[in-house]
Amino acid sequence: MHVNKPLTLLGGISPAEFMNTYWQRKPLLVRQAIPEFKALLSRPELFDLAEQNEVESRLVMGANGGQRDWQMQRGPFKRRAIPKLTERDWTLLVQGVDLHDDRVAALMQQFRFIPDARLDDVMISYATEGGGVGPHFDSYDVFLLQAHGQRRWRIGRQKDLSLVPDMPLKILANFKPEHDWVLNPGDMLYLPPRYAHDGIAQGECMTYSVGFRVPQTGDLARELLVRLSEGAEEAAGCDLYKDAAQPAVSKPAAMPEGLAEFAISALQKALKDPKALQRALGEYLTEPKANVWFEIGDVPNKLKSLRLDRRSKMMYDAHHIFLNGESWRAAGKDAALMRQLADARELTQVELLKASPEALNLLMEWCDDGWLHSGA
Repeated sequence: MHVNKPLTLLGGISPAEFMNTYWQRKPLLVRQAIPEFKALLSRPELFDLAEQNEVESRLVMGANGGQRDWQMQRGPFKRRAIPKLTERDWTLLVQGVDLHDDRVAALMQQFRFIPDARLDDVMISYATEGGGVGPHFDSYDVFLLQAHGQRRWRIGRQKDLSLVPDMPLKILANFKPEHDWVLNPGDMLYLPPRYAHDGIAQGECMTYSVGFRVPQTGDLARELLVRLSEGAEEAAGCDLYKDAAQPAVSKPAAMPEGLAEFAISALQKALKDPKALQRALGEYLTEPKANVWFEIGDVPNKLKSLRLDRRSKMMYDAHHIFLNGESWRAAGKDAALMRQLADARELTQVELLKASPEALNLLMEWCDDGWLHSGA
């Protein structure tokens, strides 16, 4: 992607300008970000997804005119459990639709001017007249693309983020909107984290939310430490604690200072290889979600072209290639080829001619795992 080229998706500004001016700073309303855009999934297709156990879905019912009678249920939902289309004030939220539909996965690719490490998923919100989830704020960036019907968005930057108590949803107690817009199909609204907003359907409505993952320090530290622990014994060695100079003690429960220093030294040795931390981070960021599974693929006799499965997560750093929670050391021409696959998510037959026999064998293994698919 040419980051300095103006995009209709961003209202005629370039990705570079968007990231420099709006990303995590202020909202952006784009009229006809995708001209003549139509919903990629029909209502029955979306309802079918909500029936599946491996798809995360929620049903929200409430009166958007006040702070009462809000209800939320978690799926899966049989069709008879979904309210009638003539009933107002309800919303069906289906998470991670890009994992289940190639069309939605292709839509998410248009936002890859933002690192894949931050891209999360596409949620589809279906609502009847008055439907919504109440005024709230998110901890992540989001692009709200109108796909069908109209939705009224009221937004505001407010410091008071207190919530209505005893509600199944995180609804702002003192929402004070500053802007009020109605979005039509193809219109899009970008909101940075913690920007208060309230979307209310005007008639039957579908909105696509392109969301982003936001690692938190505690969660990230825990995940990295778990992954680093797998190679800790090899990295830190097998030195034994020695305390020949330990005197007799009158307070046996007190922690020996020498043992605490030995523990610190062990951790420092385990973390002394910076590549180990990079490896752990890449594996964590490409780990598929718990509800993602791959079908075992057929290994082609000859690779003509390749494309990543829509569910595959592939990244790289200066020393590794990461795919679906696993890592490989890579260098030279093969590393360049794998990085090209990660960026473009496909390789042509001509590009595959550059691969070494070892790289081709690895690609064939990924096809067998269902992570890659061979073209015709």
